[in-house]
Amino acid sequence: MSEQYAFVLKAKTRPEMAEAFEALFRPYVEPSRQEPGCIEYHMLRDQQDPSLFVFFEVWANKAALDVHSALPHMAAFFETRMDYLERDFDIQMVDMLSVSSASR
Repeated sequence: MSEQYAFVLKAKTRPEMAEAFEALFRPYVEPSRQEPGCIEYHMLRDQQDPSLFVFFEVWANKAALDVHSALPHMAAFFETRMDYLERDFDIQMVDMLSVSSASR
């Protein structure tokens, strides 16, 4: 069984905070992809509901995600997340059944 830690995270923002949320997180996508242990990191925005953001992340293991989550900008956001969010994160754990597109 793989150690990989994969999930889909849905962030339902308050409508008036959607643009601020995107502006806050968009610059972190590429640096997150460069972190040790990051296999996949995608930020998506729902076309029908622009206040809904979806993150698809695959990390080598839970420890790699823990390092990412402890970075100063991530820890600071977690403390203030409800300033942006309508409700707390919806996290769905998934198994990666296909080869990472990052390996192509």
